[in-house]
Amino acid sequence: MKTLGSLMKQAQRMEARLVEAQETLARAEIEGEAGGGMVCVTVDGKGAVKAVRIAPALLDPAEADVLEDLIVAAYGVAREKADSRAAETMKQATGGLSLPPGFNPF
Repeated sequence: MKTLGSLMKQAQRMEARLVEAQETLARAEIEGEAGGGMVCVTVDGKGAVKAVRIAPALLDPAEADVLEDLIVAAYGVAREKADSRAAETMKQATGGLSLPPGFNPF
């Protein structure tokens, strides 16, 4: 049976790994594309939008509704990738420890 001291050390190591994981995700850049790459949204590992790139051909005012839809779609793709990366990073940081559904420390 593990002693309280060894459990505390293990908890401290896990906490340090979680902090490192959070910092890594904050620096991550994840791209999502829509419209065959005509719209690209870059988010960080927490899902915050960092950049939006739009192909010049889409800047026609008559195509504004298409452009709006593509931006939303590209963000959705980028956000899914960011969530997936955050889950994988968390899994590595916790050593595979299962966390409650919906728990996201990021």
